[in-house]
Amino acid sequence: MKLSILDQSPIAANRTARQALHDSIGLAKLGEQLGYTRYLIAEHHHLSGLTSSSPEVMLGVIGAQTETIRLGPGAVLLPYYKPMKVAEQYHTLATLFSNRIDIGIGRAPGGSAEATNALSDNFLQQVFNMSHLVDELLFFIDNQFPKGHPSEKVRATPVPDIAPIPWTLGTSEKSAIFAAEKGLPYVFGHFMSDEDGKAIVKKYKQSFEKRPNGQEKEVIITVSVFCAETDELAEKIAMSSLIWSIQKDKGEGESGILSIEDALAYELTEKEKEKLMSLKKKAVIGNPQSVKRKLEKLQAKYEVDEMMIVTNTYATADRYESYRLLAAELL
Repeated sequence: MKLSILDQSPIAANRTARQALHDSIGLAKLGEQLGYTRYLIAEHHHLSGLTSSSPEVMLGVIGAQTETIRLGPGAVLLPYYKPMKVAEQYHTLATLFSNRIDIGIGRAPGGSAEATNALSDNFLQQVFNMSHLVDELLFFIDNQFPKGHPSEKVRATPVPDIAPIPWTLGTSEKSAIFAAEKGLPYVFGHFMSDEDGKAIVKKYKQSFEKRPNGQEKEVIITVSVFCAETDELAEKIAMSSLIWSIQKDKGEGESGILSIEDALAYELTEKEKEKLMSLKKKAVIGNPQSVKRKLEKLQAKYEVDEMMIVTNTYATADRYESYRLLAAELL
């Protein structure tokens, strides 16, 4: 099984945004040392407790401090941007860090309605235009436009020796079909989807037709994991993130991921207790052997070779240790 990292660059309640971003750099470096295949950093805007609004900036810093791990955004929110500019950014990264750059593509707003309005005057229109935006981006990545296209003579420079690899990130059947129709590999967000993931991935595989460039169907499943030496400790560590998710749904949690003590003391309504159970069921929580069994079960369910792990904890040490234990068991 291949393992990769999805980093949302979270802030703990006792830390600063600067520390959170440096923690992300440390996580990417650790992932490379441990043998993780790729590191994707999310794009979010004006979301309390999440610091990565400019993944392309972070990837430049991380690329300079790593050597082998693949890097990319998870995902660039394409409706906000012109495809040529995105291609230029990731061509630059691919020129600096040859054969290591992915471009995860998404269409979610990645933040509040107010943030969306501040970032774009026509976001919804561009969401409806997503198919065209992706086509344009792919043309610029490959520097191959159809004859007669308005941008036929334009190049997204610098042109790297090896182009970045585009992926579609999504959580629904619609996104899976879209990825298949575009002939792109697909990352399914198991950790944030309430839909039938197995059916969605199956639909992607059934809808995919091999492209002239040889691209074949490829799927990664993203899972929320909390791994510790014992099940009890893993449960406690997970509570910080799980309760924080419930807080955010209520418009709270602005200070970041709360401590284990505060999470365990947090009073839940009956409805919130049900939500907590649902979050726990979706996540993979436990000791290394238990987590290994659960991930292998998910791997068999989805019939994939690569799992992407997202782990948000209050203590950076717990976060790093979770990735270490997982790598020791599976890599």
